[in-house]
Amino acid sequence: MAVNPYSVGLEQNPANFVALSPLSFLERSAFVYPKRISIIQDDRKYTWKESYDRCRQLASALKSRGIGKGDTVAVMLPNSAPMFECHFGVPMTGAVLNTLNTRLDAEAIAFMLAHGEAKVLITDPEFSAIVKPALALLEGPKPLVIDTLEPAFTGGEALGEKDYEAFLKEGEPDFAWQLPENEWDAIALNYTSGTTGNPKGVVYHHRGAYLNAASTSFPGAWHRTPSICGPCRCSIATAGAFPGRSPPMPAPAFVCAR
Repeated sequence: MAVNPYSVGLEQNPANFVALSPLSFLERSAFVYPKRISIIQDDRKYTWKESYDRCRQLASALKSRGIGKGDTVAVMLPNSAPMFECHFGVPMTGAVLNTLNTRLDAEAIAFMLAHGEAKVLITDPEFSAIVKPALALLEGPKPLVIDTLEPAFTGGEALGEKDYEAFLKEGEPDFAWQLPENEWDAIALNYTSGTTGNPKGVVYHHRGAYLNAASTSFPGAWHRTPSICGPCRCSIATAGAFPGRSPPMPAPAFVCAR
């Protein structure tokens, strides 16, 4: 059988191929615009370098708890710095991010946690009235629960083993993460609201998230250094790659609002 000449010496290698992933957007923004503001939340501001370091800290802390490829990390959060960081820190470990719809009831959330086999749940006291009974409904192993405690919000109940900032301190800001070996690897798990039965899961891969983010970020349509106040909760917008498409723009500032 004749050898296809186009299959000889043209294999993928580090010189001609790199897996597509929105993680590369964050790394580039931190390298090119390290001092520009990335996150604005209440009276706090982070630069792109600081956000990159915090995402790596989160990845390192998760890794130290045994989280890696094939694991699910669920989050029940408002639009906040931790929510933004989870969109990058979780996939840096190879794990899959499951952003839970904050408008659903405890039964739906419990189903998602069980069906997605979440190993970790990062949540905010604002949603404790839903999360607490959802955790009680779980029949199998319960996830490690981490609370994001924000000074500007004093309501709700802390349910976790520790708070998010303390958890970050378990990690290293120079954590050596890697792009996925295969751009087809899963990056996010989303669920329908379950209006006709149990919620249905939808999986996104790194390649799809990258292309979605890049294709919806037209530099000509944005101010040179825009500020973005997401009108849609990131728990829903993950499916539209909104948090991931921020870095491809000219280093915008992501304004957090509950």
